[in-house]
Amino acid sequence: MSERLALVTGATGGIGGAVAEALLRHGWRVRGLARDPDRARRTGPDGVDWVAGDAMREADMVAAARGARILFHGVNPPGYRDWRGLAIPMLAHAITAASGAGARLVLPGNLYVYAPEAGPEVGEDAPRRPRTRKGAVRVEMEAMLEAAAGLAHLIVRAGDFFGPRALSSWVTTVLMREGRPLRRVVTPEVPGAGHAWAYLPDLAETFARLLDDAATLPHHLSLNFRGHALHGRAMAEAVARADGGQPPVRPFAWAPVYLGAPFVTFLREVIEMRHLWSATLQPDNARLVARLGAEPHTPLDAAVAASLAALRARAA
Repeated sequence: MSERLALVTGATGGIGGAVAEALLRHGWRVRGLARDPDRARRTGPDGVDWVAGDAMREADMVAAARGARILFHGVNPPGYRDWRGLAIPMLAHAITAASGAGARLVLPGNLYVYAPEAGPEVGEDAPRRPRTRKGAVRVEMEAMLEAAAGLAHLIVRAGDFFGPRALSSWVTTVLMREGRPLRRVVTPEVPGAGHAWAYLPDLAETFARLLDDAATLPHHLSLNFRGHALHGRAMAEAVARADGGQPPVRPFAWAPVYLGAPFVTFLREVIEMRHLWSATLQPDNARLVARLGAEPHTPLDAAVAASLAALRARAA
């Protein structure tokens, strides 16, 4: 087995790309699986060894994982489409590939697995009883890891992603308007409700620090990443400050979402997850801090400013 080789799926995307960059900084060799390696070399992180393949093909995953100590499963179905029909087989292929290579399978988790009553502080042992279809799929995915005989795995659960690479996040698409000029900043939170946000460079650094000591990790390990535990309009106000012009903060208009939902799958999925904006679910990271000593944490204004600057540079 090659020394410190990690296979990262989804390395051209948000979490996968951020983790690939963090692992490279920590001295890992990183192999990326991409349907179009030439395009991945142009758009993905520098330093990744790109190989051709598709996460929906088991043979491609098995071949790409040969020699790897870590398989980071960062690929997701795009645009919420056919979540179960794509996410479950991709993870099944990753399990087969990691098992064959003797690699630890690493999965970024989220808060979809919890019902609103699990909050406001959510520990790793909180009951996973989601009310949504995507939450049920995530519970099924985690159960697949737990049931895979002999497979070592690591799950780190976090809130909503944001950051320079998080191109499909709420912060990017709604609050920052994909880099277009901000006449206003709209925010979906119920006044006073808490919401958990994960700045991808911090979350990726957390994965890298944990994996530096992978040999000492328990066979099965789930940890919570707290990130930025904010309340009310705090994220929207940070975006307004980063813009410099101080655009006004306004409530998100849900009515058009409901009107368009019968015709647009993405809007139906957004409605299904609306409860995450009205119920406070903050990850309790005590176990993570006990293991690492501290959670990597970029101050909110610096994280938001870096995200907005990168988005506008890309848009330009």
